[in-house]
Amino acid sequence: MKFLKELYGGGILFFYYIKYFVLIGYPVLLYGLDYAPNLYIDILWVYCLALMTKDIIFKFVLKRSYCDNGSCSSK
Repeated sequence: MKFLKELYGGGILFFYYIKYFVLIGYPVLLYGLDYAPNLYIDILWVYCLALMTKDIIFKFVLKRSYCDNGSCSSK
């Protein structure tokens, strides 16, 4: 059970910090440096894109749902 918790924590840290590098770096490798396509890296890139989309939606679209009626300073 401890192994699964460590694996889960490592996955969270990995994708929290690495998703930006994967999203930007993989297309640069493919189209700029003629890197050979790889199915596993393609799947990782799509997963990172989904995580980034989720972050953007939660930060910019749904931020009003976390405010109470009188507590938002953006009035």
